[in-house]
Amino acid sequence: MNTSSSTPSSARRTWSLVAIGLGAAVIIGTYITVLLTQPATLSTDLGSAALGVMCGYLLGGVLIAAGSLAFIPATTFAMIPVAIALNVVLGEIVGKLPIPLYLDSIGSVLVGVMAGPAAGALTGILSNLIWGLTLGPSTIAFTAGAAFAGAAAGWAARTGAFKRIWTAIIAGLIVGVPAGAIGAPVAAYIYGGGLGVGTGGVVATLQAAGLEVVNATTIQSLASDTIDKALIFLLAFLVLRSLPQRILRKAPYARFSRR
Repeated sequence: MNTSSSTPSSARRTWSLVAIGLGAAVIIGTYITVLLTQPATLSTDLGSAALGVMCGYLLGGVLIAAGSLAFIPATTFAMIPVAIALNVVLGEIVGKLPIPLYLDSIGSVLVGVMAGPAAGALTGILSNLIWGLTLGPSTIAFTAGAAFAGAAAGWAARTGAFKRIWTAIIAGLIVGVPAGAIGAPVAAYIYGGGLGVGTGGVVATLQAAGLEVVNATTIQSLASDTIDKALIFLLAFLVLRSLPQRILRKAPYARFSRR
């Protein structure tokens, strides 16, 4: 009885991991394609280049979503629309302020911390696709970084990084380095520097000091992302501590953040 019931479960788990892996491969492939082709219209309209990139990320997101079903309880999916709205609203507001930060992954990080890497990555993917379709096509090209931020939050939570405030901040600083490295080439090669008012100002200042656009954007991205992710991880820690136990009990990864 136990053997027969465990076999389908094992098979489903294997299929789920394969689907998540394929989804990640599609997203990485789309990201590399964006860098290689450098579509000039990606930031201005939803033309063929933007739609092609969006379809690549959408396919990757669908595969990750399908694979994630085995790991994400149904109650977790109720968090994702709220998290997406949080990402988009904060991202739009902060992008118009003269500060070199983003704060557009707080929702993804919260979902990752509470429900795991797959759910966090899925939230990041859906956030950027919805954001790109409704408000700004330029965000579509940064979907790989959005997925990474959500997944990394889940990995950090699994290691117990959110048990203490200082470890959460350190985890955010660490996550910010690869996050900045992922976003820098897109910002430099496709958009000629930072897109937001604050980030664009930093890139312009560094260029005025004599740096090439790629070097200026990389420095800006690494600096902004490390601070941004440290702040977001701190906010996630504080939100996690303020949530009632009835909600945390429904979050499968919340147990990793208890002292």
